[in-house]
Amino acid sequence: MASQRNRTGVQPTGNSSSNYDQTQANTLANRRNSADHQAHIAKQRPVTTYSSLIPPPSPTYFRLQEMGGKPPFSSLNDDSDLGRPAPGLPRGELDHLRPLPPSNDNKFAEKEFSWHQKISIWMINEGNRVIFFGVWILVHIGLFGLAFFNYFYSDNFEKARAIVGITLPIARGAALVLHVDSGVILLPVCRTLISWLRSTPLNRIVPFDKAVTFHKAIAWSIVIFSLVHTIAHYVNYYKLSQADPSKYNFWHLMFVSGPGLTGHIMLIVLLVIVVTALPSVRMKKFEVFWYWHHLFLVFFFFFSFHGAFCLLTPDRPPYCKDISSFWKYWVASGFVYLLERIAREYRAQQKTVISRVILHPSKVVEIQIKKEDCHALAGQYIFLCCPEVSLWQWHPFTLTSAPEEDYISVHMRVVGDFTKELSKKLGCDAEGVGEWEENLGDRNGLVTVLPRIMIDGPFGAASEDVFKYEVTVLVGAGIGVTPFASVLKSIWYRVNYPTKPTKLHKVYFFWICRDKESFEWFQSLLLALESQDLNQFIEIHTFLTGRLRHSEVGNLMINEDSAFADTVTGLRARTRFGRPNLDMEFDRIRNSHPDTDIGVFFCGPKRMGKQLHACCTKFSGSGTSFFWHKENF
Repeated sequence: MASQRNRTGVQPTGNSSSNYDQTQANTLANRRNSADHQAHIAKQRPVTTYSSLIPPPSPTYFRLQEMGGKPPFSSLNDDSDLGRPAPGLPRGELDHLRPLPPSNDNKFAEKEFSWHQKISIWMINEGNRVIFFGVWILVHIGLFGLAFFNYFYSDNFEKARAIVGITLPIARGAALVLHVDSGVILLPVCRTLISWLRSTPLNRIVPFDKAVTFHKAIAWSIVIFSLVHTIAHYVNYYKLSQADPSKYNFWHLMFVSGPGLTGHIMLIVLLVIVVTALPSVRMKKFEVFWYWHHLFLVFFFFFSFHGAFCLLTPDRPPYCKDISSFWKYWVASGFVYLLERIAREYRAQQKTVISRVILHPSKVVEIQIKKEDCHALAGQYIFLCCPEVSLWQWHPFTLTSAPEEDYISVHMRVVGDFTKELSKKLGCDAEGVGEWEENLGDRNGLVTVLPRIMIDGPFGAASEDVFKYEVTVLVGAGIGVTPFASVLKSIWYRVNYPTKPTKLHKVYFFWICRDKESFEWFQSLLLALESQDLNQFIEIHTFLTGRLRHSEVGNLMINEDSAFADTVTGLRARTRFGRPNLDMEFDRIRNSHPDTDIGVFFCGPKRMGKQLHACCTKFSGSGTSFFWHKENF
């Protein structure tokens, strides 16, 4: 096992920074701008520089007073302060951090698009998804209407309809929708099947990357129509008990009869599954979500014979002879799901060896794994299980290794119960990382025998499609950068050790972090990419959005101009303070690559994803198209 300590680029300056006054700032700025000082810096720098590789200045406005407080912008596209100097800050100080004046050379000036062009732009990122879910909704409406009108006009249920009225066709219409939904809901979580389907031409029509979203949509449909079905039968039970009290008792029908008992069991199970799957529960208590979600087996068990009791008898033969057929609706998808679970067990039993464990800053643990016959593509993900922590819990992790490497790796941020226990089993007690790093190598009880882990996958993800575009924009927030570690490594191998031509020729990488420590675990890879990228294949942009201490503010002012590398990340590309101005970034990329299909890939918070998605639609047109991709697990 190996451990790694990364050094931050910002060194503490002690109490002197707190006494850093305005006069000293003016003196420092004048000294930096002097010809003697610039010549002195030039002599200290190496003859071969990479200044031509440094990206242009950030359009984000930076104010010194706000470095120790909140980020400069309240939202991603809030540019209300853009270009205005901070109050009380004289001209000449930190001018290099002010935005350049907006360019008037815009090849894509705003113009009116025709309806055909608007529809074409809409189809790029919205069309397939909206059309698919629209068709799915129409199918639901059609199924409900088919059953509703069948039982409303059928001459085989005239007696029952005379007693209970319109609630009979309502209940049966909802039941038919439930049959279809129950037969489909397992397919989107068959990862092997979805990974294979997304590699086929069918992926251009059906949004397989939205498989998990589709699974959730079906689940909510089952909840809604279950409630409709249940309420309609409540009314039916009441009317039956009123029409013939000697034969029907309301409470008996509700909780003792076959349909009432099995129906309430399924309803309770369904509500438990839904509540424990809510994001507020799933993100904080994944174990609760994982275990209670397997109650779907109970749901399908009672669903199979829920309709076999013939509470309302048809008017003519064969009466209730063939009504016990609910199981037929889900047996096909159930069989496919069973094969999926069998395949998981088979893959889990294959020999897997942990070759290396690295503890990174910000409680990030890297696990390098070797497994025979495991072939992954850049951007894919796996499910990981550690029997010593929990035999039944499988957690998804994005691969951070490149296909060209002889191992697979994941980066795990220690934030939950499972990750905390796993990190301890691996010998990385992330909770005591500070103490460990001070006594690295002398820690008592250092783990020498690593635990056994099981792997299922790899499975296809949106980031696989990076190499299908000529130009790619990668946007990661915090630990959301992990899908792009694999992609960037693969790009590094393809550029330095090419084995076949690649369509991709330009990558814009944006990494947004709240604190400077989060940059450190990914720093070595970015440094390697920068040092080898002599053709500006990759353009790196880092953004720091969190607070900075006063000592760090002073240190940044002292080292900003004199340092060849950025004082925060150690890269040649300067860190921008605040959130990126998406409109200006997208406009710049669009002007640089006219008549080009550009892939935009994102992993991070939902709010940021919505704004990026909106920008993809907004800036598509006039030959340049931004195709939106988001990681979904």
